[in-house]
Amino acid sequence: MPINDHSGLTRRRFLQAGAVALPAAALQAPRPALAATVQTSGVAPAALAGFDNVLKTYVEERKISCAQLAITKNGKLVLARAYRYSDDPSVPTVSPTSLFRIASLSKHITAVAIMRLAQDGKLSLGTSVATLLGLSTAADSRLRNVTVWRLLQHTGGWDRDISRDYLYLDHTIASTLQVPLPITRAHIVQYAGGRPLDFDPGSRYAYSNYGYLLLGMIVEKVSGMSYESYVKQKILAPVGITRLRLGRTLKAHRAAGEVVYESDQTSKTVTDASGTIVPAPYGGFSMENRGPGGGWLASAVDLVRFARVLDAPGAVLNATSIGRMLAKPEIGVNEGGAWYGAGLWVRQVTGHLNTWHSGGLPGTYTYTARLQNGFTYAALFNRGEETGSLDFDALSPRINEQIGKVTTWPTTDLFPRYF
Repeated sequence: MPINDHSGLTRRRFLQAGAVALPAAALQAPRPALAATVQTSGVAPAALAGFDNVLKTYVEERKISCAQLAITKNGKLVLARAYRYSDDPSVPTVSPTSLFRIASLSKHITAVAIMRLAQDGKLSLGTSVATLLGLSTAADSRLRNVTVWRLLQHTGGWDRDISRDYLYLDHTIASTLQVPLPITRAHIVQYAGGRPLDFDPGSRYAYSNYGYLLLGMIVEKVSGMSYESYVKQKILAPVGITRLRLGRTLKAHRAAGEVVYESDQTSKTVTDASGTIVPAPYGGFSMENRGPGGGWLASAVDLVRFARVLDAPGAVLNATSIGRMLAKPEIGVNEGGAWYGAGLWVRQVTGHLNTWHSGGLPGTYTYTARLQNGFTYAALFNRGEETGSLDFDALSPRINEQIGKVTTWPTTDLFPRYF
């Protein structure tokens, strides 16, 4: 299953979005020499040693200090592993339940929330977003044609390669609106509302973090609850997940059990107007504003547990809602035969709809996939792609290669150990 959505904000996209890059040496000492071996915790049965070795090699090659891998087979958690590759004492111990920023893997959580509201009769997916949220269409009358469906499937009309990603224009937005930093979601919507769309809604696909910001606001408007509270109570609690929470921008505000993020990228802070140059993961962008499209914290075992929403109709979504979530969009499939459903990439294989998504931020790379034969996995890392780094997309084919090498799958379910 190739990673082909390019959904994460790589270092290159971060620069294109308007960040200020300075050499990391201006802020911090060179990274310490990494440990000769990868330290591990958690459970990796001998039958699945191939997957464990893939992760060990992957973090060594890319000099990633903290990582996780979780695998389920037919609904049972069969591998739960954490990896630490650093001699730096400031890098905390990482366990299978440590929390990572999951970046764009947040999107399928938001999509499930929207689908649940529709299932409960509180929301029609064909409704105009402008009508739902009371958005002005003065700058572009086509905004009336942006529906909830089109936000979910990234066909709303915003193209970050044309107008840039509004979630990374903090300084521009603050200056244009003459408001102080940090800006809020309302400021982003105000700024976006004064600009035309980049294409006719529903005519093509263009990945949009802004669209998912709007979806989070729709969850709040329709449910009468905060976005985070609705997701925790209606989406996560029914499948036994309690660790997930929204992340914070600054390192001083990180959650208990959250890893630290590493990047060679630096940027002018978005938290105030001081102009201070900071490590990109801690002030180079707003985690608070990313929420529905990229703001959640989770562990890999939480993410494979969340797959139960799609694998076992009833607890959160019924079969009809799951079918709608994975349905082909109005624009059809891409040249590779895949399509973006609601918060997930989808491809038809014999007897199964495979789903996957990647995510990236400075200091973060994430990936999850549900594949045929009951195999689901999630992998999380505390370092993202940087200029000159090895290709992070190498993970998926390496994992896929190991699946066919397993002769006997473990039968012990590790979920009770972590939930």
